[in-house]
Amino acid sequence: MEPIVIRPIGFVVHQYSDEVVRSSTKGVDGVIEVLPEYVDGLRGLDGFSHVIVVAYLHRVSEEGRRVLLVRPRGLARRLGIPLENLPEVGVFATDSPHRPNPIAVSVVRLYRVVGRYLYVGNLDLYSGTPVLDIKPYTPSRRVDTLSLPSWYTQLLEIARERGLGEV
Repeated sequence: MEPIVIRPIGFVVHQYSDEVVRSSTKGVDGVIEVLPEYVDGLRGLDGFSHVIVVAYLHRVSEEGRRVLLVRPRGLARRLGIPLENLPEVGVFATDSPHRPNPIAVSVVRLYRVVGRYLYVGNLDLYSGTPVLDIKPYTPSRRVDTLSLPSWYTQLLEIARERGLGEV
């Protein structure tokens, strides 16, 4: 098999600390700065309310790439639940950055496109994160009926009881 080579098309830029991004339930405002050679690929994107951002989690260590079982730390932090009280689940059942291929998929609010800059909200990526792709969020991608495992619905109930909304 040939090696897979993926190059960034841009980078995330904002002024928030990693801790602010990590602890945010709604994400932060920021900019996706697209490299000049890809600016033509943005034509027609302005006007979509949301875009899907595929990013490479460049800070995940080699050790983190070998992790397959986790306790969802982000949920523990947002819900104020001790980590040991959360179930241990596979990384593919979570948004954990620790995974064999540390790739993130985020749906962000698109405020506007100015040249090669996408001004976005609800961003859950650190400043400097390489962006691999951008896709419009379209009606064909929407999921109206969603099923969740019992461990997740139990956490949602805890969040509702604590007035935290969706997690």
